[in-house]
Amino acid sequence: MAGMTPPVRVLVVDDDALVRAGLTMMLDGAEGIAVVGEAADGDQVPAATDAHAPDVVLMDLRMPRVDGITAIRRLRARPRPPEIIVLTTFDTDENILSALRAGASGFLLKDTPPARIVDAVRQVAAGEPILSPRVTRRLMARVAVQAGAYARAKAALAVLSPRERDVVVAIGQGRNNAEIAAALGMTLATVKTHVSHILTKLDLCNRTQIALLAHDAELS
Repeated sequence: MAGMTPPVRVLVVDDDALVRAGLTMMLDGAEGIAVVGEAADGDQVPAATDAHAPDVVLMDLRMPRVDGITAIRRLRARPRPPEIIVLTTFDTDENILSALRAGASGFLLKDTPPARIVDAVRQVAAGEPILSPRVTRRLMARVAVQAGAYARAKAALAVLSPRERDVVVAIGQGRNNAEIAAALGMTLATVKTHVSHILTKLDLCNRTQIALLAHDAELS
């Protein structure tokens, strides 16, 4: 009818037929949403997208032939791609960040309440990204850990001399003592002395810990 808002068109992608059926039943029963197609693997997504022109794709991550991350990248490379919500049981930091970097607009877990999934579809279709509360907490914790490690590393390195910091950077780059000596214009004995002083000043046990500190301080 004239003046009516068309429903949000949804494509459900999951290798589990029962999951697809459950999501289709749930979403088709929601006002303003219509499931227009299904796909059982990431390699079916391009054809299903061409056939059904979805506004939103609900995407699983673990599928036998083409995984969800790859399918997301391929979709986002197309002209005027649909919005994508990952719906998965795998909430590792790697999966979350990979999906978001690939172009997903949302990341939900499969234990998300049905009403929340319905709301997420509507919000993402309206251009608002959505994350499940547990995923948000994981990302916030990751940022806090990284920020804390950076601050601690910078504070620790502040006690070093400029030359000792140069050695830390070189160790973080994976250079051995001879390579450090050549790069910094030092004798091998001087490099060894600097390394010994660094370990003592920072209360570290070995070069690996120096390299990790350089990484945390974003020097390598």
